[in-house]
Amino acid sequence: MSNSSNSLDHLSAEEKRELLAELLQKKADAEPEIPPEHYRFDLYPEYLQLKEQQAQLQANDIRNPYFSVHEGIARDTTRIDGKELINFSSYNYLGLAGHPTVSETAKQAIDRYGTSVSASRPVSGEKPLHLELEQGIADFIGVDDAVLYVAGHGTNVTTIGHLFGRNDLILYDAYSHNSIFLGCVLSGARAMSFAHNDVADLERLLKQHRHRYQRVLVVIEGVYSADGDIPELPKFIELKERHKAFLMVDEAHSIGVLGEHGQGISEHFGIDPKTVDIWMGTLSKSFASCGGYIAGSQPLIEYLKCTAPGFIYSIGITPANTAASLAALQVLKQEPERVARLHARAQLFLDLAKEKGLNTGTSHGSAVIPVMVGETLKALHLSQQLFHQGINVQPMTFPVVPQNEARLRFFLSSTHTEAQIRQTVETLAAALAHIETEIPA
Repeated sequence: MSNSSNSLDHLSAEEKRELLAELLQKKADAEPEIPPEHYRFDLYPEYLQLKEQQAQLQANDIRNPYFSVHEGIARDTTRIDGKELINFSSYNYLGLAGHPTVSETAKQAIDRYGTSVSASRPVSGEKPLHLELEQGIADFIGVDDAVLYVAGHGTNVTTIGHLFGRNDLILYDAYSHNSIFLGCVLSGARAMSFAHNDVADLERLLKQHRHRYQRVLVVIEGVYSADGDIPELPKFIELKERHKAFLMVDEAHSIGVLGEHGQGISEHFGIDPKTVDIWMGTLSKSFASCGGYIAGSQPLIEYLKCTAPGFIYSIGITPANTAASLAALQVLKQEPERVARLHARAQLFLDLAKEKGLNTGTSHGSAVIPVMVGETLKALHLSQQLFHQGINVQPMTFPVVPQNEARLRFFLSSTHTEAQIRQTVETLAAALAHIETEIPA
């Protein structure tokens, strides 16, 4: 140490300062090496994990069940690689996607307004069709007004993210859709999940936390898309009123499905729809189009139309999509027998599945029926066997559903025939029995 110090003694103060500056610059120039996975997508650990999963499918001689190219309208049947299959992987609950009236109305809208409204609606993208559909949806649900968004997922993200903030609390069902969870994250509010469909657990959280926050939002779904079960809406309404909270219901899979006329979970339980603060729904299922909506009180909708980022900074929903949903809504109101037929077909599938000893989880009263398999590999094999036997149904596996709760998810449609359903359940039961012997637990 002393030798080093002595070697610098002959330097002047100015020279020492210059040397120190030079050393500091060299240190700054010697930037640490950045690992390539931090700047190359092909080396992302998450991407490499995806490739490993794909390799495992190939090693087990399983075709990738996702991203199949469907060559026509997805209704009770579909065509993949030139092969016609009975289809249970479509949200076309009422058979209105591809309905002649719906398609023709969309074509007429293109002729009149073009393929795009070419601007956000506050700027210059507002069309008469938008207002007509918004009021039509509001009237159908039984509330004041509605606002349309270009995507169902984005509807939840932007609405929840915009209406609530860091001084608020959001309590959401543990089985909530990804879009609800991301809306909570965007909001900056404290977000806590309660046990699935567990009113008592929600009440516990409200008693423990309500007084600490300005606004509290409770979020549930009308039909849960992975399990096909329905929450006890009146109990949630009672709780939110007692604790002075807002209640939001995501009706993506319940509007057009539940209730005698398809008016959703409010009709199913016979409650006043105005007792729910925020109704959310999608246009891509019963309404045969693409997009989403929020429906509710006039102040809520006016505020969202003037301030919600996902609305005012996004292009307006296309003329064709708007017209298609408007026509689908009109057909639904004119032909409520479609809803009755959907109920009958779903109940038939559920009854036959239970007769065969298949585990349908907690599904009841909806058009979503899971068949629980357990292990991911079994679900993938089962989906593939059914595909080879002319039935298209998608597996749901971890992490989309909990570990060891893999399943096949059947979406029923009013266009399914009784014969198709009977054939499917027979084939399903036989294929699952075969797989149970080939791949024991």
